[in-house]
Amino acid sequence: MKPILLIAIFLFVFQLSSQAQSGMKDAFEKYFHVGAALNYRQVNGQETKALDILEKHFNSITGENLMKWGPIHPEPDKYNFEPADKFVALGDKMKAFVVGHTLVWHNQTPDWVFEDADKNLLEKEALIKKMEDHIETVVGRYKGKVHGWDVVNEAIFDDGQMRTSKWYNAAGKDFIKRAFTKANQIDPEAELYYNDYNMWKPEKRNTAIALAKELRAEGIRIDGIGMQGHYGLESPTIEQIEASIIAISEAGFKVMFTELDIDVLPNPANRSGADIDATFASDEKYNPFKDGLPQEMQEKLAKRYGELFALFNKHSDKITRITFWGIHDGGSWLNNWPMRGRTAYPLPFDRNYDEKSDVIKEIIESRSVR
Repeated sequence: MKPILLIAIFLFVFQLSSQAQSGMKDAFEKYFHVGAALNYRQVNGQETKALDILEKHFNSITGENLMKWGPIHPEPDKYNFEPADKFVALGDKMKAFVVGHTLVWHNQTPDWVFEDADKNLLEKEALIKKMEDHIETVVGRYKGKVHGWDVVNEAIFDDGQMRTSKWYNAAGKDFIKRAFTKANQIDPEAELYYNDYNMWKPEKRNTAIALAKELRAEGIRIDGIGMQGHYGLESPTIEQIEASIIAISEAGFKVMFTELDIDVLPNPANRSGADIDATFASDEKYNPFKDGLPQEMQEKLAKRYGELFALFNKHSDKITRITFWGIHDGGSWLNNWPMRGRTAYPLPFDRNYDEKSDVIKEIIESRSVR
């Protein structure tokens, strides 16, 4: 056999081998981080197969629930840092881009945060003082180790109005401004984000952009706006998502997709998003794939992920990170939302920690669409 033919065969085989060994993070390392949200079992090392997936495919991590106020600061004088410490240590070991989620949110925040000793709702300054102390403690502990913070989460309704949470009712938009100010003061090197779902809706997106511009106009640092990415197979459209990528970027802010998953199950209210308070009683007609996802649906899932990553690739000059909200189907929050006990299939890895090869293939091959 001629030497030149041998070389060609060797290079072809080597290329195939490299593609088989490379993960999503390798495919997109020149463009954006590829991340995953981690749960308690994973940071405790109890899901070794999940950690193997993490090492191969991801170069960014987010704590799914570890750093929310309730889990990390359950009582006025008590912090539970152990899970978050393990999470941050894992990120350091991986040399990953570590995201803290989230400093201020209306959910998973204990009632005591908003109340005085007699359980009366606090006035503005007393509440903001609690918030600032919390941010100082948490951000200060992980200064230099957490590279980006979701400072404020889900403060806007879908119609573009400010969410009338206990935070907003007491302090208006000042709770947002003071949160970003304090986070910047404690760690001026960490990136600071506003994060929300349904950011493809123009009313919501426009309010978020206006809010971010208002902060900057007042000299308050905000680096990016996170689009959560809890999507369905058909909604929102690629065009709707693209419009928000462009609008956020043109306004001068980094874009990241922070909680990506695709719900293939029927929805009881025909809605999208991630309002965890909007729940329903269990109903088996909304859990049709208990014994496995039909091939037709699997193909639709793969196609949808391919289309999304083709879009992300197209706008990789604007996007800094894509984070999946979980590692594998069995650990997805969609098994219990909007109703408990469903069998969900929203991620690129199944309940056995195996790659959905067609999904991964579609994602990686989307690199050619630029």
